[in-house]
Amino acid sequence: MPQRLLQQQLQKQQQVQRLSAQQMLQVRLLEMPLTELEESIFAELDDNPALESAATDDGYAELADSADGSDSSESGDDYEAMAEREERKDALDTALEDIGRDDEMPDAVHYQAQQSAEEYEEIVYGDTTSFYDKLNEQLAEHELTEKQRYIIEYLIGSLDDDGLLRKELDTLGDELAIYHGIDTTNEELEEVLAILQEFDPAGIGARSLQECLLLQLDRRTSNETRMLAREVIDQHFEAFKKKHWNRIQAAMHLSDRQVEEIQQEIRRLNPKPGSAMGETQGRNMQQITPDFLIETADDGKITFSLNQGNVPELHISPSFTDMVEAYRDNKGSMNRQQKEALLYAKEKVDKAKGFIEAVKQRRHTLIVTMQAIIDWQQKFFQDGDESDLKPMILKDIADQTGLDISTISRVSNIKYAQTRWGTFPLRFFFSDSYTTEDGEEMSTRKIKLALKDIIGREDKHRPMSDEALAARMKQLGYPIARRTVAKYREQMGLPVARLRKE
Repeated sequence: MPQRLLQQQLQKQQQVQRLSAQQMLQVRLLEMPLTELEESIFAELDDNPALESAATDDGYAELADSADGSDSSESGDDYEAMAEREERKDALDTALEDIGRDDEMPDAVHYQAQQSAEEYEEIVYGDTTSFYDKLNEQLAEHELTEKQRYIIEYLIGSLDDDGLLRKELDTLGDELAIYHGIDTTNEELEEVLAILQEFDPAGIGARSLQECLLLQLDRRTSNETRMLAREVIDQHFEAFKKKHWNRIQAAMHLSDRQVEEIQQEIRRLNPKPGSAMGETQGRNMQQITPDFLIETADDGKITFSLNQGNVPELHISPSFTDMVEAYRDNKGSMNRQQKEALLYAKEKVDKAKGFIEAVKQRRHTLIVTMQAIIDWQQKFFQDGDESDLKPMILKDIADQTGLDISTISRVSNIKYAQTRWGTFPLRFFFSDSYTTEDGEEMSTRKIKLALKDIIGREDKHRPMSDEALAARMKQLGYPIARRTVAKYREQMGLPVARLRKE
């Protein structure tokens, strides 16, 4: 007897975390490295006429258009500031007049934008297009809904330098829901990811090396060798990784010639499709701008500062605040046009205040976090010896600063610190701990360095097995198990003894 399908309407209570617009702004700015922050600030200055910038003496860089290479007199500075204020006021008056004519808000208030548009385009889009920009350019070739476009842009931003997507879809879904207010399912993410994986070069958006190679093989015109190569990657990937070609040959009943042709075909594939996006991406990766400048004196005293780059001081436009105050004092006698003007000016002032507060909050959070890292890893900053890095995880710094772990993670992501010993990503200073059988806590980084040194010095005609490496590590004061040796060796990309033999 066929079962009947019943449609029921159920009501359930569910608690969902939502961030306010101000919190989301703070999160976005906190994640940005210095160069991205500069772009965001100048974009906000162009977009919001209530937000102004000014040069100061407290470390902020002067605006490029406020100096001409010669010393300016005090009266000259006052004149330029007054002229800029007048231009902004004129732009404001024009925008307010537009509001009075119709019910639509103006798109944006631009001043002095047309004069430098071509110059700006040349600077931004010259020979510095990153691999992320090139992927975003391909979005126009696909018909996407607004939600799909937002998701795919987020996926592109989540790719690593190799062009692979290392994060789990569940994690990406949570991030979209919590930080961007977009509820999505794994099925929707899979669908959008499949679109991204159609982009060039082939292999972009893969979640593993295996998927990356399969995507590239699927793009190529099919022939016998490529079909066999696909079977090797799809069905015998573990054996392929360990170079067990004898097992693969026996399992697939291949001739020696077929094995050689398959190997040649696989060698044509690119395990890092992100690196195929042109030399400009490589140059961009090398041009690292440190977010922190750390100084170590000869007596071991450590000081640091934030690299301000071209970030200007921000403040609210006096013409806007004066207008808001004037309208507020005469609220009772306002007509409809004046009320609309007041709402417009107030909205821009509130938005400018929120942006300034978010920039200040970012600065405070970065300073507190970096100070905690320096306090924890003081020995390293004094002598530059990597083996002196103590075990330190995100929770340690979160507990020391009173900040949330997710906040520490955002501060540590894609930001760099310039030290006396070189420029390092903040993630470099974090490492897990390993507790020995005697209860001694040791840095996994220090253990890995010792293991790497042993492997580097071994006789390559008779490389040491993991068991022999464990015994040697114990002699040097690192009592770790054989399986731990294997784990750390794989994490450092060092092959087993059989593949290290020369």
